[in-house]
Amino acid sequence: MKKGGRLILIEVGVVVAIALILILIMPVVLSEFRLNLLGRFLSLAIVALGIDLIWGYTGLLSLGHGIFFGLGGYAIAMYLKLQIPSGELPDFMELYGVTDLPWFWKPFYSFPFAVTAVVIIPGLLAGFLGYLVFRNRIKGVYFSILTQAAIIVFFNFFNGQQQFFNGTNGLIDFTTLFGATVSDAKTKYIFYILTVVFLAATYGVCRWLTSGRFGRLLIAIRDDESRVRFSGYNPTDFKTLVFAVSGAIAGIAGAFYTLQSGSVSPRAMDIAFSIEMVIWVAVGGRATLIGAVLGTLLVNYARAFLSEQFAEIWLFFQGALFLIVVTVLPDGLVGWFRNQNFAIFKRPQEIYTYPSLEEDPEVQHERQNLGN
Repeated sequence: MKKGGRLILIEVGVVVAIALILILIMPVVLSEFRLNLLGRFLSLAIVALGIDLIWGYTGLLSLGHGIFFGLGGYAIAMYLKLQIPSGELPDFMELYGVTDLPWFWKPFYSFPFAVTAVVIIPGLLAGFLGYLVFRNRIKGVYFSILTQAAIIVFFNFFNGQQQFFNGTNGLIDFTTLFGATVSDAKTKYIFYILTVVFLAATYGVCRWLTSGRFGRLLIAIRDDESRVRFSGYNPTDFKTLVFAVSGAIAGIAGAFYTLQSGSVSPRAMDIAFSIEMVIWVAVGGRATLIGAVLGTLLVNYARAFLSEQFAEIWLFFQGALFLIVVTVLPDGLVGWFRNQNFAIFKRPQEIYTYPSLEEDPEVQHERQNLGN
């Protein structure tokens, strides 16, 4: 077996082993509250993988992924709120004088539709927004500003729709799912298992996308988009595709987070929350995938611990952590380990891109011969 094949088998084995530990051992070690907290953090790790895919590998810093995260959460929450006797309305609609269920709520009576909407709606929206932006060759800080502007629009929209989405309070008080009580410990454990499985699956999809020719093309777009365009490829199509996939991943994460937290509100589309997602990836290490997961767990557990122990000053500790990472560990924790030549984090370099190509001795030798 080739070396690359062995590395893939080892990586698959490690992912499966970690998933089994999370599913079989952690429920025994942790209390019900701590296990639910871990489940929430693992669902956040899913969206971090999507951000690493678009930012770490493709070089597009999105500050608006809360849009897709929130849409996924609202899609599954609308289905849960409709688990009521036929003819009745969700409780908050009656408070605002709504007499008939809005037309766009009715399809969410169907569980297959709701599950499909969790993926399709964020994915299509991300693809549409991405196409409009990328076809005009908007990138860099301008792309980041546009995504931040978009999230402001969606936040204000959902925040102002009291009669349709309960405004600031969001959708809460879910009762049953397939006859099981949503707040029951066994039901939450099932949600936890599904989160672990989907996290492992998402990691596998992202690893597949970032490997091989497609992954090398994403890195080339990140490092020098002009050269990719001159090579005959259209970066717009690839960036639109990867942004749509990243949005769909965020929608899945939002759905699982909603199931385990028991609510979804416009706060999921808050600017600060979308910036936090980027920080998780930066702390763990861009373009590493595993760093996105580790960074999410580390930052969120640090926040949970510090807020419990130092309720009044924990934000200062969190700010100090971010400053240390940015100034001392610019490549993130996994990047630092790789620089220390720890074999478990060391991956073979698959591609040389500009400016490394310019510094290649063979290229310089060919230029000298051609010049003569």
